[in-house]
Amino acid sequence: MTVETETRPGRHAAPPPGGEGTLMRRTGDWARRAPLLPALIFMIIVTQLPFVVTIIVSFMDWNAYYPDERGFAGIDNFRRVLTDSNTRSAIWVTILLTAGVVLISLVLGLLIALLLDRKFRGRGVVRTMMITPFLVVPVAAALLWKHALYNPSYGLFNGVLKWLFGDNAPQPDWISNQPLWSIIFALVWQWTPFMMLILLAGLQSRPLDVIEAAGIDGANQWEIFRYMTLPHLRQYLELSALLGSIYVVQNFDAVFTITSGGLGTANLPYTIYQTFYTAHDYGRASAAGVIVVIGTILIATFALRSVSTLFREETGR
Repeated sequence: MTVETETRPGRHAAPPPGGEGTLMRRTGDWARRAPLLPALIFMIIVTQLPFVVTIIVSFMDWNAYYPDERGFAGIDNFRRVLTDSNTRSAIWVTILLTAGVVLISLVLGLLIALLLDRKFRGRGVVRTMMITPFLVVPVAAALLWKHALYNPSYGLFNGVLKWLFGDNAPQPDWISNQPLWSIIFALVWQWTPFMMLILLAGLQSRPLDVIEAAGIDGANQWEIFRYMTLPHLRQYLELSALLGSIYVVQNFDAVFTITSGGLGTANLPYTIYQTFYTAHDYGRASAAGVIVVIGTILIATFALRSVSTLFREETGR
């Protein structure tokens, strides 16, 4: 008995699992991915090859002042980096600088985001003005704070003190008296808009109907913020802190421009710069750079997890 199979109009039989169907599928996949190949090659050349070279140099005893003594050093460079007193001090400064900038920027960014989440005339203009510091070139921002604000002779801060208290007003040298805080405040001014943007996006994704229902049930503004808004912003706060830490821990511009690493403000990036360009110890500088990259990757891993969680929650709504 023969069974005839009908082929309905508009439908095509599936290609066989092997042979020509597999070849066509692979050809289609390659045709879609081929345009991305130049960008992938360029990214590998620009980012991965220099890092591989840095890893290789970090295991070498390579000092430009002693070219005849170049050779394999094993983990000696990493041991010297972790046991050197200047490096340990730079690590501590990096931690203090990163923690101070991120925490203060988070608090200020949250307050500004709460204000900008309200409706008022000119809100768009105010938002644009609040974002402006983040768009300023880092070196230009550091020069602005060093000369236009901190300068003891013609800076704005001392000018305000003299305007308020007269000729007998104190005229402190802000950078000399508080060198680390001088860098922290300059970076806070630049990174607060970044925190504000992320937290403002989180505020605008709140379920407004639930908040309105809580207000109708008698909850005041503080209770709504504490029990509803703040828990909703938790992951946005984590994401802001992690992304801010990734960038601030690598900051070089402000330290170099404001204090030149003096007065106990040399962080890890500046110490690496000194080791490489002043001491010409390429092996030890590369080892310190590898340590910084590993720390940054660890922070970035947590940041990517936070981003993935946010995307899953937004997709599930």
